[in-house]
Amino acid sequence: MIRSSAASGSFTEPPKKSLGQNFLHERGVVDKIVLAIDPKPGDRLVEIGPGQGAMTFPLLDRHGSLTAIEFDRDLLTPLTAQAAAHGALTLVHANVLDVDLTALADGTPIRLVGNLPYNLSSPILFHALAHAASIVDMHFMLQKEVVERMAAGPGSKVYGRLSVMLQAYCDVTALFVVGPGAFRPPPKVDSAVVRLVPRAPERIGIIDPKRFADIVRAAFGQRRKTLRNALGGTMDAEAITAAGIDPQQRAEQLSVADFVRLANHTATP
Repeated sequence: MIRSSAASGSFTEPPKKSLGQNFLHERGVVDKIVLAIDPKPGDRLVEIGPGQGAMTFPLLDRHGSLTAIEFDRDLLTPLTAQAAAHGALTLVHANVLDVDLTALADGTPIRLVGNLPYNLSSPILFHALAHAASIVDMHFMLQKEVVERMAAGPGSKVYGRLSVMLQAYCDVTALFVVGPGAFRPPPKVDSAVVRLVPRAPERIGIIDPKRFADIVRAAFGQRRKTLRNALGGTMDAEAITAAGIDPQQRAEQLSVADFVRLANHTATP
């Protein structure tokens, strides 16, 4: 049941620490995000965690319609009330991790946007990845450190499982950094906006997604070890060599294409 304080249609509830809420309020940052998204007629926009509407209302002004997934019941009434002056807002009251994004798309690929709660950013990214075939692109605000990991290349200290899994299925581009002062309350870390564009199936080339995920997980699970040792229970040294990879290398030395080659070498179509 919506609390009476929200029923008036105004945002009177303070940000909830338990939900990882840091509401974006700086209009200059919002304008940069909307410009980066650049919605076109016919686009299906879906926002994850609209909060108090900092991105929602400008996107509605620009595009006219938007679907938003919001978990906090106290925000539903004020979002609905204030959105009426901007455009057509469809609210889905749910945890995004429970939302079937493919079913939501219903045959028309969606464009995902959102200022993601930092404590759930990785689960949300992997959830979106599972529905990548129904997604045109994604523009997310995340902790800067996470964006750096997402976009990192081989040899980087922050290159890891997240980097490989996302880059295997998407083109990842870090766009710009956002300081703590753009939020209420200000987080203790810098944030950044990132764009992810799912790749066409022919550009992915992974025969068995589960096999690929298992190899990447095992390789980075013991990243200080050589592939010979880290993949001991998954691939032996002979199979690694046969895939064209030196078993004495470590996970952070391999490109995404190298991991695809490793997985495909022993995959069952």
